Amino acid sequence: MLKQQVFNFCAGPCVLPHDVFKQFRDEMLSYKGTGLSVMELSHRSKAFTDITTQLLEDLREFLEVPKTHKILLFQGGASLQYAAIIKNLLKPGKGASYLTTGHWSN
Repeated sequence: MLKQQVFNFCAGPCVLPHDVFKQFRDEMLSYKGTGLSVMELSHRSKAFTDITTQLLEDLREFLEVPKTHKILLFQGGASLQYAAIIKNLLKPGKGASYLTTGHWSN
């Protein structure tokens, strides 16, 4: 057991409380008694839709997103965010130029 928790201030993974890791450990092989880990659940199963429903409720509350707005979940990480930010700032029907300056902008 660590005497003091190490904090990671780098981009990417964040520091999680030890209680969260204990919950991971306890549910790794059988999420809430389903007999499957979260990674094995069908995206159409009740257990998975319960997870996403709770996630959206928690995000709405935490970020104070009004009921008039939808929260969309996408895969893609930071690269998708770069594109999404620009597209959200464009006026409808207008385009934009994009300069490739290196590896990440490719």
